Amino acid sequence: MINVVLVEPEIPQNTGNIARTCACTGARLHLVRPFGFEISDRTVKRAGLDYWDKVEIFYYDSLDDFFAKNAGGKFFYLSTKAKQTYTDVDIPDESFLLFGKETKGLPEKLVFDNPDSAIRIPMGEALRSLNLANSVAIVVYDVLRRNGFPGLR
Repeated sequence: MINVVLVEPEIPQNTGNIARTCACTGARLHLVRPFGFEISDRTVKRAGLDYWDKVEIFYYDSLDDFFAKNAGGKFFYLSTKAKQTYTDVDIPDESFLLFGKETKGLPEKLVFDNPDSAIRIPMGEALRSLNLANSVAIVVYDVLRRNGFPGLR
């Protein structure tokens, strides 16, 4: 099972869509505060459809809280500033895929201090980034594909 970590998500529709992806794939969802919306926001609920009860969600007060509660985990940091692509590395089961907030991404220190586990999705040079929900789906489904889509039909 893969772990999707959203660090300070800002757009409720993205979080709802990511929750839906997690529900459909069996991935766990970890949400790190502060959020740019109320988790009870109807746009979050609508985007996640009626899948909210089918996803395992964990909440954290900060990034420090997240790391303290998941010590010993295998972490991958998704960033447009990473040198290697997500297809360049082996992402084992139970790994944590960290995605940053829509406007700024992950803290640069995480990316630069962890070059071996900082990864990116290839895209055109003149463009800033992909949509967060799309990025999560791309990487989660590739990790599942590499492992034979365990538990999925």
